[in-house]
Amino acid sequence: MTDSPVTLITGGGSGIGAAVARRLLDAGQRVAVTGRGEERLRGFAKELGEPEGLVTIPGNAAEYDDVRSAVDTVLTAFGRLDTVVANAGFATHDSVAEGDPAGWTEMVLTNVLGPALLIRASIDALKETRGRIVLVGSVAGFVPTPGNLYGATKWAVTGLAENVRREVTEWGVGVTLVAPGRVETPFWDSYGSLPPGHLLTADRIAESVVWAMRQPAGVDVNTMVVRPIGQPN
Repeated sequence: MTDSPVTLITGGGSGIGAAVARRLLDAGQRVAVTGRGEERLRGFAKELGEPEGLVTIPGNAAEYDDVRSAVDTVLTAFGRLDTVVANAGFATHDSVAEGDPAGWTEMVLTNVLGPALLIRASIDALKETRGRIVLVGSVAGFVPTPGNLYGATKWAVTGLAENVRREVTEWGVGVTLVAPGRVETPFWDSYGSLPPGHLLTADRIAESVVWAMRQPAGVDVNTMVVRPIGQPN
C-alpha cells in the first residue's frame, strides 16, 4: 500500500468523482478527494468504512490556495502524486439569452479555472512520477446547443486538454479528456429531473477514466467521448 499509486480527485464526494475513487480504492490505490461540502466528504468516507488509503480535503476547486493546499496535503500524507482528476463542475441549466447571470461566475470559474489551477498546483509532483492529468469534460464541449453557457465552459475544457498536453508531454506527463454524455448523477439535481432517454451511470464513466489511467507506460490516451447508446448528440 505504501508504494501504490496516488490520485487526487476534485469534486470527489459524489457522482463521477466518487465512482472513480471507489474503483481506485478497490484496486488498492490511495486516493484523496476534495469538495466544498465537508459533511458530504465525511459521509463518503464513512460509507466506504473510513479506509486508510482515503484522504478527504474540504476546499473550493476554483480557489488556488485551496487547490495548492490539497496537493500539499496529498504529498504529506502519501509522499507522491501520480494522477489528478479535474472532476469538479456544475451547470446552471439556463441559457445566455434568458438565464440568471447570478450563477454564471461561479460556474465558469469552477468549470474552467478549476482544472487549470489543479494542473498548475500539481504539475511539479506529476513530473516526478511521469503521471497523468484527467479532465472531465462533456459531450457539450463538442456539440453546440442553443444558448448553453455550461457547454461553452466545456468547450474551454476541450481546448485546455489539448493545449496542456502539448506543454506537458515533453515531461512524460499524459493528458486524458473524458467527455461523458448524459450521466445519472447529482449534476441534474438543480435541473429538477433527469433528462429523457438513456443515461450512463457514474460507474460506467469511472470505468473509462480508470481504463485510461491503467494504460502501459508510454501510451497517452487523449480524448474519450462516451455517450449512452441512443443519445444522438
